Amino acid sequence: MPNVLLTQRCVRACPYCFASKHMTEGAPDAVLSWEDFIYVADFLQNSGERRFPMLGGEPTLHPQFVEFVAYALDRGFRVHVFTSGVVSERTLEAIASEFRDEPFDRFHFICNLNDPEQTPTSASELRNVHRFLARMGERVIPGFNIYRTDFTLDFLFEAINRFGLQRTLRLGLAHPIPGASTACIRIHDIEHVIERMFSFRPLFERMRVKPGLDCGFPMCRFTEQQLGWLMRHGAGISEFGCSPVLDIGPDLTVWPCFPLSSFHRKSLLEFNSQKELLAYYRRIHDVVRTEIGGLYPECDSCWYREDGRCAGGCIAHSVGRFQSEARLRLPEVYL
Repeated sequence: MPNVLLTQRCVRACPYCFASKHMTEGAPDAVLSWEDFIYVADFLQNSGERRFPMLGGEPTLHPQFVEFVAYALDRGFRVHVFTSGVVSERTLEAIASEFRDEPFDRFHFICNLNDPEQTPTSASELRNVHRFLARMGERVIPGFNIYRTDFTLDFLFEAINRFGLQRTLRLGLAHPIPGASTACIRIHDIEHVIERMFSFRPLFERMRVKPGLDCGFPMCRFTEQQLGWLMRHGAGISEFGCSPVLDIGPDLTVWPCFPLSSFHRKSLLEFNSQKELLAYYRRIHDVVRTEIGGLYPECDSCWYREDGRCAGGCIAHSVGRFQSEARLRLPEVYL
């Protein structure tokens, strides 16, 4: 399910930003043209893909955002928009008017929320986010990227109740970006993060909110009790993967995921289908896993990994480590 970047412009400067290296190296004002948008839609449709995730930067900054969404919906795609919630009043009104009758599964937002205390933001930006959440409410899945070990989730539960958001909370680890310096969770802190996350278990249960884990969590760092709770109360969690997500930039450049935005970049025009594109990046992933199986030495013999239920954590950690070593490994593992 490739993510399609409508624009590289953003309204925030998050310390953990996965896209920072890509946006620094690219043209900040780059936007996806109508011609290329239609090409991407054709590519996805011909590949049998029915989902159309849109992101940026901030995708709603694209001057044709509403028209792009309408076009994708008319072609039968299910549109998921990844947003900061900082949406202009004019665009918000257009969205509310144009798509008010669309079912949730056809059109919704994943809104990444920052803790207003730990990730300071201006009062005007916070008002913007609250205006968006108040208007879109039931059409929003809240998300949170964990980039420090002393995080809290209280503000997210408050937002879910206050604005009537979907009762699923998407939780992700901030991963390192090889070649860039951003805030992230280091390998030795992952267990502490998991313990901290489970300290909010009573709130999840009391408020009937389902946790959904984004990619990169290593399965072995959860206790059997924690895994059992996730299987019962989580949002369909069965595997702890790390596989190519696929991001398509405004200039049709492709890369495996944002933490690896400088890793084996290609052009979408070089591939005939999504299957062919995924096969290319899966082969690269397999090469990395051949060099280092996962985040920990025991990943090489872990039955979770042998059984295909865990990938061994985010490969961005390994790729970053390779760059500081003597170049003695397979050439595919280097930027």
